[in-house]
Amino acid sequence: MLTAALPRFGRPFSALPREGRDTLFLLAVIGWIVLPHTARLPWWCSVLVIAMLGWRGWLAVTSRPLPRSRWLVGLLALAVAAAALSHGTLLGRDAGVTLVVVLLSLKTLELRARRDAFVVFFLGFFTMLTNFFFSQSLATAIAMLVGLMGLLTALVNAHLPVGRPPLLQSARTAGWMALLALPVMAVLFVLFPRFGPLWGIPADAMSGRSGLSSSMEVGNVARLALDDSIAMRVRFRGEAPARSELYFRGPVLTRFDGRNWQPLYGTAARLPPPGLVERRSAVRFAGEPLHYQVTLEPNNRPWLLTLDVAGGAPDVAGQRAIGTPELQWLLPRPVTDLLRYDAHSYLRWTQGPLGSAAALPPEYRELPPGMNPRTLQLATDLMRESPAPPEDKAALVRTAMQRLRTGGYRYTLEPGLYGEHTADEFWFDRKEGFCEHIASAFVVLMRGMDIPARIVTGYQGGERNPIDGYWVVRQSDAHAWTEVWLAGQGWVRVDPTTAVAPGRIGALQRLQAPPGVLASAMITMSPDLAATLRAGWEAINNAWNQRVLNYTHSRQMDLLRKLGFRAPGWADLAYTLILLVVAVSAAGAAWAAWERHRQDPWLRLLARAHQRLHRAGLVLPATHGPRQLATAATTRFGAAASPLADWLIRLEAQRYAATPGPSLAALRREFKHLPWPEPQPGNRPPPQPQTT
Repeated sequence: MLTAALPRFGRPFSALPREGRDTLFLLAVIGWIVLPHTARLPWWCSVLVIAMLGWRGWLAVTSRPLPRSRWLVGLLALAVAAAALSHGTLLGRDAGVTLVVVLLSLKTLELRARRDAFVVFFLGFFTMLTNFFFSQSLATAIAMLVGLMGLLTALVNAHLPVGRPPLLQSARTAGWMALLALPVMAVLFVLFPRFGPLWGIPADAMSGRSGLSSSMEVGNVARLALDDSIAMRVRFRGEAPARSELYFRGPVLTRFDGRNWQPLYGTAARLPPPGLVERRSAVRFAGEPLHYQVTLEPNNRPWLLTLDVAGGAPDVAGQRAIGTPELQWLLPRPVTDLLRYDAHSYLRWTQGPLGSAAALPPEYRELPPGMNPRTLQLATDLMRESPAPPEDKAALVRTAMQRLRTGGYRYTLEPGLYGEHTADEFWFDRKEGFCEHIASAFVVLMRGMDIPARIVTGYQGGERNPIDGYWVVRQSDAHAWTEVWLAGQGWVRVDPTTAVAPGRIGALQRLQAPPGVLASAMITMSPDLAATLRAGWEAINNAWNQRVLNYTHSRQMDLLRKLGFRAPGWADLAYTLILLVVAVSAAGAAWAAWERHRQDPWLRLLARAHQRLHRAGLVLPATHGPRQLATAATTRFGAAASPLADWLIRLEAQRYAATPGPSLAALRREFKHLPWPEPQPGNRPPPQPQTT
């Protein structure tokens, strides 16, 4: 039996019966829509979907009967149980998407009638929409646009039950439908009210990709260094600073337990009390401010990354930024969508008390007891051997930096696992690490010399896209540096990584993730071409982010102001939308009424043939079709009517044949050049009645 089915399974796509062809096309569209989900679905769900779609395709090609409903009910029950075990619930985004994908694949095994096909179509539309729950990137939008056109083509094809219309014809109709809907879609995009995220529960909030961490542990920043995805884009209003000055401030880490660094402020549980920012964080600025705009990628964290150091709260539409005494800016809730905000910063600044460190919190000098004894002894030795007076802490900082430069220390992304005394291992044993090892060991040494110190994490550097002018900051630009407090200067940035690997800061030695196979081949063939293509694609993505994803409520209000509204609000937006919907509906109704009175182009061409034969003296009823006209013309005019008869037969085939003939446009062109029989004497047509 299987051997007999193989020849049928190997038939070309065009030779399949219409039902098999249409089913395979629909299954291919469903597979395309579900494909992006495979990286997020449980493994068993992906296997089940592939098996169900493959099984349904085999049944369509071999014309075998569909399975009984009890088998589908059993598979559905098993899938629901597996989804509950995999996700721990049947509620929420991830579990919901899993169930929808399972239902869609199982429903394809019930394609017995048009009603079942329509259910599959609309399940496909919803499954296509669920892809945007996880990603709203331009690549996802393009992929789903292809899926949308595939579903529309299948839907149009299902409404053509007679004959075997080619899929290309259905695709053209679907394309025209999409083009006609484009103005309505544009109006809804511009004027439909923008609400906050409608989908999101605590279980979903932490499932996305995270950027920097609220704590620092050995290995965390290294993992980020191998991630080449974009963390944010920055556009400066004016000349951009040197790359070595691009320090984007994130979480500030103060508390240390010997291995983990934790923030003193900057989490929801430890937001600064009212007034504390003003009392402790007085910042003194010098020079002119730099104005810039940041487009921050979603990271499920509340941090607002600003160029070190921000001169005020970033301007976030609809939200109020919260400042901490350590010059970090936060939002009341995590950033789960693309976020754009304006900020201004000063590259030269000082912060904190200038006279005595007693005004600082004690956490800036605390070290866990019994940890890193050799580093503490090193701090004692450096203070004893320093020729500078004891109060000159800046000299001790310079001595520590000189030790990093000349002590044989090395920057590497693979230092291995550190033990209990991480600072001791760095200073005396391994003498290698990346920015978090270096910064952590340096702060421990500073505190051992009674110098207040803290770690600042964020991003350093970036690259300018030559196409759109935006600076692109990647996860591989994640960095950790230090700040020390010095009498008369306040908090001062000290980046110990510059002493170990000067090229790491700036343009000389930026960390990059290993390229893939295709990217490696392109770089080998033409490095400039690969860089240009990458910059072009990122510029297009940025335009998508800026103009589409970042079209917010505030930008809607700006549009209404340009239209003449003085103080626009939700009501004005609703009135404008309703007015446009009514206008479009009226125009659509008028067009539909006009279309109702139009004649079918095929019938109109047939009527023109009736008129020409009438002029030649052959009067036939208007109900006669092309074949009847051809027979009557051949009987009346003989061989002279052969070209006309042949044309009429092809006109009939264009409409009714299983394999359509020439296009209507081609037949219309041929009609103009047909040789028509001349009227016979005595057989002229009766005169047409005159109308007044």
